[in-house]
Amino acid sequence: MGLFMRLLFLLALFAVLVNAQAKETREEALERWFNSDSFDLPDVDSTAHVNEGDLEFLASAPKPGIHHHHNSITILPTSLHDGWIKLEQCHTNLDKVFAAQIMFNKDKVRDIQITEYKNISKAWVEGSSVQMQQIKANAKLCLKARSRALIDDDNGKYHLRSGPYMRKFLDGYYPIRLSMDIKYQDTGLKLVSVSPEQQKGFKVWKKPGNFGFDAIFEGRLTTEFGFKVGPIRLSSSKTH
Repeated sequence: MGLFMRLLFLLALFAVLVNAQAKETREEALERWFNSDSFDLPDVDSTAHVNEGDLEFLASAPKPGIHHHHNSITILPTSLHDGWIKLEQCHTNLDKVFAAQIMFNKDKVRDIQITEYKNISKAWVEGSSVQMQQIKANAKLCLKARSRALIDDDNGKYHLRSGPYMRKFLDGYYPIRLSMDIKYQDTGLKLVSVSPEQQKGFKVWKKPGNFGFDAIFEGRLTTEFGFKVGPIRLSSSKTH
Protein backbone atom coordinates (compact mmCIF):
# COMPACT_ATOMS: atom_id res chain seq x y z
CA MET A 1 0.00 0.00 0.00
CA GLY A 2 1.49 3.35 -1.03
CA LEU A 3 1.95 6.24 1.41
CA PHE A 4 -1.03 8.17 -0.01
CA MET A 5 -3.33 5.14 0.31
CA ARG A 6 -2.07 4.51 3.86
CA LEU A 7 -2.90 8.10 4.80
CA LEU A 8 -6.38 7.78 3.32
CA PHE A 9 -6.89 4.51 5.21
CA LEU A 10 -5.76 6.05 8.51
CA LEU A 11 -8.01 9.08 7.97
CA ALA A 12 -10.94 6.78 7.33
CA LEU A 13 -10.17 4.86 10.51
CA PHE A 14 -9.97 8.09 12.50
CA ALA A 15 -13.32 9.22 11.15
CA VAL A 16 -14.91 6.02 12.41
CA LEU A 17 -13.17 6.09 15.79
CA VAL A 18 -14.61 9.47 16.76
CA ASN A 19 -18.08 7.87 16.97
CA ALA A 20 -18.21 6.83 20.66
CA GLN A 21 -20.03 3.77 21.97
CA ALA A 22 -20.53 4.06 25.73
CA LYS A 23 -21.47 0.45 26.52
CA GLU A 24 -18.36 -1.14 25.04
CA THR A 25 -14.72 -0.24 25.60
CA ARG A 26 -12.46 0.57 22.69
CA GLU A 27 -10.43 -2.62 23.20
CA GLU A 28 -13.54 -4.82 23.44
CA ALA A 29 -14.98 -3.31 20.26
CA LEU A 30 -11.75 -3.76 18.32
CA GLU A 31 -11.24 -7.30 19.59
CA ARG A 32 -14.81 -8.12 18.56
CA TRP A 33 -14.10 -6.67 15.12
CA PHE A 34 -10.74 -8.48 14.83
CA ASN A 35 -12.60 -11.76 15.35
CA SER A 36 -15.61 -11.01 13.16
CA ASP A 37 -16.05 -11.74 9.45
CA SER A 38 -16.50 -8.08 8.55
CA PHE A 39 -14.09 -5.62 6.98
CA ASP A 40 -16.34 -2.75 8.17
CA LEU A 41 -14.64 -0.90 11.02
CA PRO A 42 -16.39 -0.78 14.41
CA ASP A 43 -17.69 2.17 16.36
CA VAL A 44 -15.43 2.50 19.43
CA ASP A 45 -15.00 4.87 22.34
CA SER A 46 -11.86 6.84 21.52
CA THR A 47 -11.57 8.02 25.14
CA ALA A 48 -11.43 4.51 26.64
CA HIS A 49 -8.19 3.18 28.16
CA VAL A 50 -5.90 1.41 25.73
CA ASN A 51 -2.41 -0.01 26.20
CA GLU A 52 0.01 2.46 24.64
CA GLY A 53 3.02 0.16 24.60
CA ASP A 54 3.76 -0.70 28.26
CA LEU A 55 4.68 -4.39 28.53
CA GLU A 56 2.17 -6.44 30.52
CA PHE A 57 2.36 -10.22 30.68
CA LEU A 58 -0.96 -12.07 30.90
CA ALA A 59 -1.43 -15.27 32.91
CA SER A 60 -3.67 -16.64 30.16
CA ALA A 61 -5.06 -15.60 26.81
CA PRO A 62 -8.07 -13.28 27.21
CA LYS A 63 -9.88 -15.39 24.61
CA PRO A 64 -9.02 -18.36 22.41
CA GLY A 65 -7.66 -17.83 18.94
CA ILE A 66 -5.55 -14.70 19.46
CA HIS A 67 -2.73 -13.94 17.04
CA HIS A 68 0.12 -16.43 17.56
CA HIS A 69 3.61 -15.46 16.39
CA HIS A 70 6.13 -18.32 16.42
CA ASN A 71 9.86 -17.97 15.71
CA SER A 72 12.34 -20.76 15.17
CA ILE A 73 15.94 -19.52 15.33
CA THR A 74 19.08 -21.49 14.51
CA ILE A 75 22.47 -20.17 15.59
CA LEU A 76 25.10 -21.62 13.24
CA PRO A 77 28.83 -22.00 13.88
CA THR A 78 29.34 -19.22 11.31
CA SER A 79 27.01 -16.96 13.35
CA LEU A 80 29.75 -16.54 15.95
CA HIS A 81 31.83 -14.75 13.30
CA ASP A 82 29.28 -12.80 11.25
CA GLY A 83 26.21 -12.54 13.52
CA TRP A 84 23.77 -13.92 10.92
CA ILE A 85 21.29 -16.51 12.21
CA LYS A 86 18.65 -18.56 10.43
CA LEU A 87 15.05 -17.47 11.06
CA GLU A 88 11.79 -19.28 10.34
CA GLN A 89 8.60 -17.48 11.37
CA CYS A 90 4.89 -18.31 11.29
CA HIS A 91 1.83 -16.22 12.13
CA THR A 92 -1.53 -17.88 12.79
CA ASN A 93 -4.92 -16.39 13.71
CA LEU A 94 -3.99 -13.14 12.01
CA ASP A 95 -6.46 -10.30 12.50
CA LYS A 96 -9.12 -10.08 9.80
CA VAL A 97 -8.28 -6.72 8.27
CA PHE A 98 -7.99 -5.32 4.76
CA ALA A 99 -4.22 -4.81 4.93
CA ALA A 100 -1.38 -5.57 7.35
CA GLN A 101 2.39 -5.78 7.31
CA ILE A 102 5.25 -7.54 9.10
CA MET A 103 8.18 -5.18 9.51
CA PHE A 104 11.89 -5.98 9.95
CA ASN A 105 14.94 -3.81 10.57
CA LYS A 106 16.25 -3.24 7.05
CA ASP A 107 19.88 -3.31 8.23
CA LYS A 108 19.50 -6.63 10.05
CA VAL A 109 17.55 -8.84 7.67
CA ARG A 110 18.11 -10.37 4.26
CA ASP A 111 16.76 -13.11 1.98
CA ILE A 112 13.13 -12.82 3.16
CA GLN A 113 10.98 -15.47 1.50
CA ILE A 114 7.30 -16.29 2.05
CA THR A 115 7.04 -20.07 2.42
CA GLU A 116 3.31 -20.45 2.99
CA TYR A 117 0.12 -18.44 3.32
CA LYS A 118 -3.57 -19.23 3.39
CA ASN A 119 -6.83 -17.30 3.73
CA ILE A 120 -4.95 -14.19 2.58
CA SER A 121 -5.81 -12.84 -0.86
CA LYS A 122 -2.31 -11.50 -1.57
CA ALA A 123 1.06 -11.58 0.22
CA TRP A 124 4.42 -10.35 -1.01
CA VAL A 125 7.86 -9.19 0.15
CA GLU A 126 8.47 -5.46 -0.17
CA GLY A 127 11.93 -4.34 0.89
CA SER A 128 12.37 -5.36 4.53
CA SER A 129 8.66 -6.07 5.05
CA VAL A 130 5.97 -8.59 4.19
CA GLN A 131 2.74 -7.04 2.95
CA MET A 132 -0.69 -8.71 3.13
CA GLN A 133 -4.11 -7.84 1.74
CA GLN A 134 -7.62 -9.05 2.57
CA ILE A 135 -6.85 -11.26 5.55
CA LYS A 136 -9.69 -13.66 6.28
CA ALA A 137 -10.61 -15.99 9.14
CA ASN A 138 -8.01 -18.60 10.17
CA ALA A 139 -5.30 -16.86 8.17
CA LYS A 140 -1.72 -18.10 8.31
CA LEU A 141 1.56 -16.82 6.93
CA CYS A 142 5.05 -18.33 7.23
CA LEU A 143 8.39 -17.00 6.07
CA LYS A 144 12.11 -17.59 6.33
CA ALA A 145 15.00 -15.15 6.36
CA ARG A 146 18.49 -14.42 7.64
CA SER A 147 18.75 -12.07 10.60
CA ARG A 148 21.86 -10.40 12.00
CA ALA A 149 20.84 -10.88 15.61
CA LEU A 150 23.82 -12.47 17.39
CA ILE A 151 26.14 -9.85 18.87
CA ASP A 152 29.75 -10.60 19.82
CA ASP A 153 30.48 -9.03 23.22
CA ASP A 154 34.16 -10.15 23.10
CA ASN A 155 35.91 -12.54 25.51
CA GLY A 156 33.77 -15.43 24.29
CA LYS A 157 30.48 -13.77 25.26
CA TYR A 158 27.50 -13.22 22.94
CA HIS A 159 23.95 -12.00 23.22
CA LEU A 160 20.90 -12.59 21.04
CA ARG A 161 18.45 -9.70 21.08
CA SER A 162 15.12 -9.64 19.24
CA GLY A 163 12.03 -7.48 19.07
CA PRO A 164 10.21 -5.39 19.87
CA TYR A 165 7.28 -7.72 19.27
CA MET A 166 3.78 -6.29 19.34
CA ARG A 167 0.26 -6.46 18.00
CA LYS A 168 -0.50 -2.85 17.21
CA PHE A 169 -3.56 -1.22 15.71
CA LEU A 170 -3.67 2.57 15.41
CA ASP A 171 -2.36 3.87 18.78
CA GLY A 172 -3.19 0.75 20.78
CA TYR A 173 -1.47 -2.54 21.63
CA TYR A 174 -3.50 -5.71 21.99
CA PRO A 175 -2.88 -9.22 23.38
CA ILE A 176 -0.64 -11.53 21.40
CA ARG A 177 0.97 -14.92 21.95
CA LEU A 178 4.67 -15.17 21.09
CA SER A 179 6.60 -18.44 21.20
CA MET A 180 10.19 -19.08 20.22
CA ASP A 181 12.63 -21.95 20.04
CA ILE A 182 16.37 -21.36 19.64
CA LYS A 183 18.81 -24.05 18.55
CA TYR A 184 22.55 -23.65 19.05
CA GLN A 185 24.02 -27.15 18.76
CA ASP A 186 27.59 -27.46 17.45
CA THR A 187 28.43 -23.85 18.31
CA GLY A 188 30.19 -24.39 21.64
CA LEU A 189 27.79 -21.89 23.23
CA LYS A 190 26.22 -22.19 26.68
CA LEU A 191 23.14 -20.24 27.72
CA VAL A 192 23.90 -18.03 30.74
CA SER A 193 21.09 -15.46 30.98
CA VAL A 194 17.49 -14.94 29.93
CA SER A 195 15.65 -11.60 29.84
CA PRO A 196 12.86 -11.16 30.77
CA GLU A 197 13.08 -13.76 33.54
CA GLN A 198 10.47 -16.48 33.74
CA GLN A 199 7.17 -15.31 35.28
CA LYS A 200 3.45 -15.63 34.78
CA GLY A 201 2.82 -15.08 31.09
CA PHE A 202 6.46 -15.82 30.16
CA LYS A 203 7.33 -19.52 30.44
CA VAL A 204 10.92 -20.57 29.67
CA TRP A 205 12.06 -24.11 28.84
CA LYS A 206 15.56 -25.48 28.28
CA LYS A 207 17.15 -28.60 26.76
CA PRO A 208 20.76 -29.31 25.75
CA GLY A 209 21.56 -27.10 22.78
CA ASN A 210 17.98 -25.85 22.56
CA PHE A 211 15.73 -23.56 24.61
CA GLY A 212 12.72 -21.36 24.13
CA PHE A 213 9.76 -19.59 25.67
CA ASP A 214 6.02 -19.11 25.37
CA ALA A 215 4.61 -15.67 26.22
CA ILE A 216 1.20 -14.00 26.26
CA PHE A 217 1.34 -10.24 26.61
CA GLU A 218 0.23 -6.84 25.39
CA GLY A 219 2.49 -3.88 24.73
CA ARG A 220 6.05 -4.14 23.35
CA LEU A 221 8.28 -7.10 24.21
CA THR A 222 12.05 -7.22 23.59
CA THR A 223 14.00 -10.34 24.53
CA GLU A 224 17.71 -10.82 25.16
CA PHE A 225 19.62 -14.05 25.79
CA GLY A 226 23.25 -14.25 26.89
CA PHE A 227 25.71 -16.97 25.85
CA LYS A 228 29.28 -17.84 26.61
CA VAL A 229 31.67 -20.27 24.96
CA GLY A 230 32.55 -23.01 27.43
CA PRO A 231 30.94 -25.05 30.24
CA ILE A 232 28.77 -22.56 32.14
CA ARG A 233 25.83 -23.66 34.30
CA LEU A 234 22.67 -21.60 33.90
CA SER A 235 21.64 -19.91 37.14
CA SER A 236 18.65 -21.59 38.76
CA SER A 237 17.00 -18.18 39.22
CA LYS A 238 16.68 -17.96 35.45
CA THR A 239 15.06 -21.34 34.89
CA HIS A 240 12.70 -21.87 37.82
